[in-house]
Amino acid sequence: MKHVLTSLGIVGLLLVASLLAWGQFDRENVAATPLPGGSNAAAWWDAAYQPQPVEGMIAPHPWLAPVGNGTMHGDGFQSDVHPASGPMGLAYQVRSRRAGNGLIRQCATFAYRSDGKPIAMCGGLTGFRLVLLDPDSLAMLASYELPMRPSTFQALVQRDLSVVMSDTSGGAYLFLDNRDRVVLADSHQIIQRIATRQVNGRWQFVVDGRWAMKAHVPHDCLNYDNWFPTGACDMLTTIMPDMQGRYWWVTRYGRVGTLVPDNGVAGHILLPGEEIQNAFAVDDKAVYIITDQAQYAFTAGADGKPRILWRHPYDRGTQTKVGSINRGSGTTPTLLGDSYITFTDNADGRINLIVLRRGALAAGERREICRVPMFAQGASATDNSMIGIGRSILLENNAGYASAFAQKDWGAIAGGVTRVDIRPDESGCDMVWTSPLKVPSVVAKLSRANGIAYYYSFDPAPDGGQDWSVVGLDFRTGKQVLKVPTGRGRAFDNNWASLSIAPNGDLYVGVQRGLLQVRPAPRN
Repeated sequence: MKHVLTSLGIVGLLLVASLLAWGQFDRENVAATPLPGGSNAAAWWDAAYQPQPVEGMIAPHPWLAPVGNGTMHGDGFQSDVHPASGPMGLAYQVRSRRAGNGLIRQCATFAYRSDGKPIAMCGGLTGFRLVLLDPDSLAMLASYELPMRPSTFQALVQRDLSVVMSDTSGGAYLFLDNRDRVVLADSHQIIQRIATRQVNGRWQFVVDGRWAMKAHVPHDCLNYDNWFPTGACDMLTTIMPDMQGRYWWVTRYGRVGTLVPDNGVAGHILLPGEEIQNAFAVDDKAVYIITDQAQYAFTAGADGKPRILWRHPYDRGTQTKVGSINRGSGTTPTLLGDSYITFTDNADGRINLIVLRRGALAAGERREICRVPMFAQGASATDNSMIGIGRSILLENNAGYASAFAQKDWGAIAGGVTRVDIRPDESGCDMVWTSPLKVPSVVAKLSRANGIAYYYSFDPAPDGGQDWSVVGLDFRTGKQVLKVPTGRGRAFDNNWASLSIAPNGDLYVGVQRGLLQVRPAPRN
């Protein structure tokens, strides 16, 4: 035991013991406690802006909640486009809610029930938590605890929070199905389907289905209850339904699997030496999964197991960039219309935005339509999915940002948002506009109804901190049309969480200590 204490560190052991004890008390308060720290930034609105709906097809998914409501990126296409109109003008209310009851906990993912109530996935050191919210008060209506990730234990004993920041498992890449049920993969290799119901007038989460995947996923992981692992450890990261209702799942270390929820039959294949750390997209033809080496299209074979339709390798560069999870693409693939898929590579110097034909190729056709170098040499990186609709793609530059825990040089954040359009004749792609806006880490969203793309940015504050704001860009021109100050300090740092627009137009942003809401004033 002496050698164990030496290798793991007495301090680490004490931290773990304290964490496990504190986890028993770090419950969710019912009433919303606002985050401290008012912003000194000035609100701004371009009164000349004329809202204009954005055209383009985003196919509804029969097994998901309606478009905009069902996943971190909104839908099966992973478009990051919401049909509702987000905040405009200067008449709005900004409110916040601290997640948990002491320890840092941020809300990374938002989905919306058919009655409009938001469901937030809020992750912290003691585990992930589903929270059903009252949108009018931000009060908690119900919560559901998920197990602590092994990476939390490993980070504490190693005293290295980057271990946590490079782990996308635990349930953030969930989906809300067509019956208002959350489906997720937890850190115990269990796929859970969780309903929300009212019982005697009180809301609660109720387990509607559980499927253990340990027969398919190695699970001998270093954790507080497993000090001496001798086998392999892998983690489920993302789950999505295909158009037949079959669940597809992936693991960090290259396993791609399926599950038939009606009978529990599961199967998988392994992509040796490849890592999967992003969500994936689906349409009526295939499931599109990106690894740290290639973009894939899969279908289910006759035996139900994944079968590769095509594989397109990309330039993965020579190193992991600042803020990136691995040496590979930082983007969830995005589908556009009936024909295209887009993602970025991890090329040295400047990353490339890549557009492919996603269907079967005609004679003489190449899969790749364009490869566009993005942003400035040596200051080009992204770890977020693009916004995609029609032939247009919006990409943000996250170069220079690491995390809310590690960021020291805020001047190193390069900034930049660019719109790229696919040419109608498919001869290539063109840059339409570029904004200098600094977007450190948010999963941005486009309001299809009003044509504003919403981002989360900051200004240097007089005390050396950061004043955070929701910023709106005109989809057509890239011009800034809106600025909504939200708060000051690290509690309001977005830290790679998502922005989301509810069906009623409320805008939510996950921040380091919880979430915030921007609610438009009632319209007469």
